[in-house]
Amino acid sequence: MADESPLDALRQALTSTARAIAHEAEAEVGWTADAPSLKGKAIRVPMPGRKLPPDQVRLARGFADSFALRLRHHDPRLHKSAMPSEPLGQASYEAIEQARYEALGENAYSGVRENIAAKVATATAADPISRASDASEVPISTALGLLVREKLTGEPAPEQARAGLDLLRARLESQIGDDLDKLAARIDDQQAFQALSLDMLRHLDLVKADPDDALPESGDDEEEDTGDENTGEEEEESDSSDENRSSDAAGEAGEGESEDATDGDESTTEGGSDTEMTDGDAGDDGEEGMMPVRPNRRWTDLPIDFEYKAYTKLYDEVIEARELCDAEELDRLRAYLDSQLAGLQSVVTRLANRLQRKLMAQQNRSWEFDQEDGVIDAARLARVVVSPGTALSYKIEKEVDFKDTVVTLLIDNSGSMRGRPISMAAISADILARTLERCAVKVEVLGFTTRAWKGGQSREKWLADGRPANPGRLNDLRHIVYKKADEPMRRARKNLGLMMREGLLKENIDGEALLWAHDRLLARREDRRILMVISDGAPVDDSTLSVNNAGYLEGHLRQVIDWIEKKSPVQLVAIGIGHDVTRYYKRAVTIMDVEQLGGTIIEQLAGLFEGEGK
Repeated sequence: MADESPLDALRQALTSTARAIAHEAEAEVGWTADAPSLKGKAIRVPMPGRKLPPDQVRLARGFADSFALRLRHHDPRLHKSAMPSEPLGQASYEAIEQARYEALGENAYSGVRENIAAKVATATAADPISRASDASEVPISTALGLLVREKLTGEPAPEQARAGLDLLRARLESQIGDDLDKLAARIDDQQAFQALSLDMLRHLDLVKADPDDALPESGDDEEEDTGDENTGEEEEESDSSDENRSSDAAGEAGEGESEDATDGDESTTEGGSDTEMTDGDAGDDGEEGMMPVRPNRRWTDLPIDFEYKAYTKLYDEVIEARELCDAEELDRLRAYLDSQLAGLQSVVTRLANRLQRKLMAQQNRSWEFDQEDGVIDAARLARVVVSPGTALSYKIEKEVDFKDTVVTLLIDNSGSMRGRPISMAAISADILARTLERCAVKVEVLGFTTRAWKGGQSREKWLADGRPANPGRLNDLRHIVYKKADEPMRRARKNLGLMMREGLLKENIDGEALLWAHDRLLARREDRRILMVISDGAPVDDSTLSVNNAGYLEGHLRQVIDWIEKKSPVQLVAIGIGHDVTRYYKRAVTIMDVEQLGGTIIEQLAGLFEGEGK
């Protein structure tokens, strides 16, 4: 087509190539600003910049090729049937299988080899292996995946990973003996290959016992073909987490205190998996597969002397969005958000315009009619001409008491918000900020999450201090400023794209985030201050909840809300996405469909502006 953009042309080329490699006519490649993923036959790869930088194009091709090879050469049911139960064993088992099916493509096509090499280099650059200075810091699953790839393809490890790999290479090779040669000989047979890979993992003491049952023959699964298509998608979701699974398991190995997390919606390709539920590396943003439990818990009574505290605040941060992302990536993320905005802008903008009309009506001048003097009322002009002495024919302009207003949007940036909820939150914040700016109402957009899954440096300090009892909050806070109240929207526009970066979204500690946003509002000079919270669940931080009362975070959130609603001049309103927030907030609404978010924000603010305060 003549009007086809370069990005559209590239996507079509990737789709055609993926279909040819996978031998699957229904495979479809699309863009994502989140972690690359495979769900069913839908492939999602990183969207390159609009000018199609060669390195970004090569990366997109690498992910597309990898997923296409998985579709062709990987049987998810067979793979799952022999999955080890040990976390490190799982991560290594996944890494070895990924090396197998990618090697089949690398050995067959030189172009695929180059694309996969670019993908592997990017993945290892974000892995702890590239920063390791000691063998104990090297994720063994990453090292095994690279060793197997070397053997199957002849390709050396990426340059940034070689030093880390060499720290473990001698020990690994001495323990596995000729296992690598055996794997290379059975690369075309997944069932034989995975049996040999399990043998190798047992030689490394990563798998403790032999499987109880023989591997099932194809077609002998207990699950029948009813709903086969859906079953296939579920298998892909649980089995197709690919790159850098190792960093999570390796970070957990030294601690041995893994806590379960719920599965994500898609199989992701970096830093986490649906089958592996272990801690991530505290400093990385690449732990997308981790998902906190988001229960609608019943209120748990706390001790009378309950007092919230943080074990340490040394590692907390308040940071501007642009500091978490380089300019080029921020441009790409914003472009992705704009593509999401295109299909929704008409609906939300119509609602935003309704809010604008209400605000402008309050700000416009008004008149008092039927006065004894003042300006002649044009509607009474005929009466004045006929009977000049008629009373009550004048009008007087009256002053409008429109309070200066500032609105803060506090958006939950937890892992369970990923996908449609966070996209809608960013889109709504974008449109709302532009609308209110036209009405001289200032808007601040804030986000809250944690720096790590299940702890981070705060937890490490607690462990080093001997694990004192009742430590309080045990994770590193990350509070993000997307747009300051006095900052024009044109300057902050790109920052909202950061919400599309999936690695950003981790756990949520709502009480402290609410206090932070509230304190920022109290420092403002405006007469009316409104704080709107957008969240999809109760506060959850596995590290904190594992060593404190089960209602610790929820109890603090209730205390903060109660104090703000009863004693603060700030007007507080909340929107829950699929989560009943009315049990926390007096002024709140719960929506079950994220598509309602934009309209609900507008309606709630319109109600506040029309009201007379709390």
